[in-house]
Amino acid sequence: MISEVTGIRRIRMLYLQLLYRCNFECLHCFHGQRLQHADAFTTDEAVNLLTLMRDEYGTAAVTLLGGEPFVYRDLAQVVRYAKRDLGMQVEICTNGYRIERRLTEIAPDLDLLRVSLEGIGTTNDKIRKFGSYRSALSALEIAQQLGVRAGATMTVTSRNIDEVLPLARTLQHYGVEQLKLHCLRPVGNAADHRELLVNDVTAYTRLRECLASAELDIEVILDEDLSELGAPDACLPAGGPVEIERIEADPRGALTMSCKAVGKDSHAFWYDKLADHIDHRPSATDELTLAVPDVVYGRV
Repeated sequence: MISEVTGIRRIRMLYLQLLYRCNFECLHCFHGQRLQHADAFTTDEAVNLLTLMRDEYGTAAVTLLGGEPFVYRDLAQVVRYAKRDLGMQVEICTNGYRIERRLTEIAPDLDLLRVSLEGIGTTNDKIRKFGSYRSALSALEIAQQLGVRAGATMTVTSRNIDEVLPLARTLQHYGVEQLKLHCLRPVGNAADHRELLVNDVTAYTRLRECLASAELDIEVILDEDLSELGAPDACLPAGGPVEIERIEADPRGALTMSCKAVGKDSHAFWYDKLADHIDHRPSATDELTLAVPDVVYGRV
């Protein structure tokens, strides 16, 4: 259905939100009140969607997330199926909180563990959860011991923008290959914490200059909205793209192609779990009608 409506024939990665439930309630989480919702993929539904994406759109990679994917009961089965049966590259995005036992269980089938951090020590803990900084570093240490490649994400806010470089240097010591920096968007919990927004956009220029001169070993990539001018306009071929980088499925089955539409209920497509197919459900506020651009990332 996506191909018929948009002309897109290949989608490289599926971001699969297995469930809303989480053991954190971060100040900036885009899910907001949905963290309390019970919606989740069953194991069969997750397997069916993975298979559909591989067969119909040539999807070769999956990022499992939530909520918190490590509180999903059947995580190991989904990881194993994606890797062994479908041959996908498997990544998990996690808060890293007390995941050591389950990480050890899935390590043979995991290509990348990506841990979210929001600064050093108490800066991180005040945004995420008390004790989460040490727990995240412990998870990275275990990943290093298990031979699992590791990455990290950070959402840049007014509270932590000065700790991006110190965090990058710390992560290097834990074998982290890449730090991915996101721009905070005021949806979900962040809509109630606008004090986290960076109002002085010249701070983004200073951040870029600081990172560029730091001679880091870790790769840093950042959302191009982290700039004084915002992200450049994406140049798309006439008629739209034939291939896109990603699509994200939330626990209800709603599909989002642009990161900028996540958390906004701007879905043009839905995965029907019972029928095992993708429906087009157009509306005046969907991401196709509004032509919502995707996030552009660049390397420092």
